[in-house]
Amino acid sequence: MQAVKLERLNNAFMEQLNIIFGTEIKNPLLKNVVVTGVNITNDLSYAKVYFTCFNEDINKVLKELKESAGFIRGEISKRVEIRHTPELNFMYDTSLEYAKRIEDKIKEINENSEN
Repeated sequence: MQAVKLERLNNAFMEQLNIIFGTEIKNPLLKNVVVTGVNITNDLSYAKVYFTCFNEDINKVLKELKESAGFIRGEISKRVEIRHTPELNFMYDTSLEYAKRIEDKIKEINENSEN
């Protein structure tokens, strides 16, 4: 599959997943989930769905996501035109936490250099 088509499909999945989490999911634990990225394999069999959530226990959220994966996959298949909807594998995105730690360190260094 062409890289441009795959990138477009990744973006379509990410957009629709965020809509599903925002409006369709009844589970209050999953209402705070924000999809930050999707990587679909070239053969379209798997999709890594990177997410973050605020003020929630990540392990509980991951458990609920795995249990809801069938419903979510079904909703995606209704919204995105694709012959075979890939299996969804949810992965917590640590990049936001990492960026926050770096930002905090830079602030700390700047404050120490001013003193």
